[in-house]
Amino acid sequence: MCGRRAGSCRLCTSRCVEETAEAPSSWGAFFATYRIRYYVRLLRDDGSFGPREVDLLERVASRVERGVFDAEQPELVRESGAVCARLHGDLWAGNVLYLADQTEPSGGALIDPMAYGGHAETDLAMLQLFGYPFLDDVIAGYNEVSPLADGWRERVGLHQLAPLLLHCVLFGGGYIGETIAVARRYA
Repeated sequence: MCGRRAGSCRLCTSRCVEETAEAPSSWGAFFATYRIRYYVRLLRDDGSFGPREVDLLERVASRVERGVFDAEQPELVRESGAVCARLHGDLWAGNVLYLADQTEPSGGALIDPMAYGGHAETDLAMLQLFGYPFLDDVIAGYNEVSPLADGWRERVGLHQLAPLLLHCVLFGGGYIGETIAVARRYA
């Protein structure tokens, strides 16, 4: 929880699973309710989304909720016994730092996490959304250690919907066109 009284924070959804009687039974059920529908409701209420946009995103949410896009977690997550992966939550190029004078590759350091549990594909999709320059290397390393499920590339846009919707809420109309274009691929 963010420390605020439940329901008082417009953007915080951490209360959703902690304070409901029953947690969602799958990634799709969680993502549809607490990522897609939650932000769509905010965008509808502030007038950013009209009936067409709401209907489109509801079609996507319904398919997601039914499990159409559910995929197995990568091997390391499954082997750990966890039902979800620990995500950075705000993984974009600006939150990955490197040493300026490095003579040997050492990898990056992640900063500014907003950690939560979810599907491992989400952080990788977020890196792609905002143009991470070493994405191919990260994905190759990821697949070497803990391969992603078949079809993960087709689900990248789906995992990008929540951050796109959040950016619509936070920054307005500049993200709406991209969000709608991505949603159409999954409706």
